Amino acid sequence: MEALLDEAQLAGGPIPADLKEQVVLEHEPLIRYIVNRLAVRLPNHIDLDDLYSTGAIGLMDAIEKFDPSKGCKFKTYAEFRIKGAVLDQLRSLDWVPRSVRQKGRKLDQAYTEVEQRLGRAASEDEVADSLGLELDKFHTMVNQVRGISLVNLEEVRGTNSDGDTAGTFADVVEDVTAENPFASLKSMETKHVISDTINSLPEKERLVISLYYYEDLNMKEIGNILGITESRVCQIHTKATSRLSSKLRGLVDR
Repeated sequence: MEALLDEAQLAGGPIPADLKEQVVLEHEPLIRYIVNRLAVRLPNHIDLDDLYSTGAIGLMDAIEKFDPSKGCKFKTYAEFRIKGAVLDQLRSLDWVPRSVRQKGRKLDQAYTEVEQRLGRAASEDEVADSLGLELDKFHTMVNQVRGISLVNLEEVRGTNSDGDTAGTFADVVEDVTAENPFASLKSMETKHVISDTINSLPEKERLVISLYYYEDLNMKEIGNILGITESRVCQIHTKATSRLSSKLRGLVDR
């Protein structure tokens, strides 16, 4: 299928309708996988069927704009386009109230201030105390902000000198045929920073991050492994991402 799509793109002209249909049918599970992964962080009132439709539109866009000469696989490119389309749709819905976003910023700031003051990873009690909250109120706050860590893939592309969005999704997908020593060095340094930051997390937060992002387990599966509730896993995940965000932002700002 990918070979046929490569040939059609390289030949120029419109993609045959029957080939488009085959590609969409073959990648429908990918759309559902991406939407279902995002759905665990969304409130119940979000219509997943609408997100599936939006993902399909992103896939169609990927079919039209895929450039095999960039050296990346279509599935990788399609995943970027699908996820970007779904996140754009969520952003347009403005499904996160302003008050929740404010709480999220407040939580990130609290982690940053406490850890800078102590010179180590902050505990729940310490952050809750800095916010003037009892522990159960702190957990409630963490649950409220756990859905706002979605990131739009468009944002990784940056802007040009005119302030317009620069490049395409293919620009952030690795070209396996090219070798850039400066990019490789930067990538290696970034990986080391992320790795060191993750390793500095408390053990349980580090384990949740590993199981969620590297083992592709959902919150319920992680809870079964750790012997805790799904809600508790969500709390730990939110605290970990807030802690990582504050640490990495501090490194970038230096």
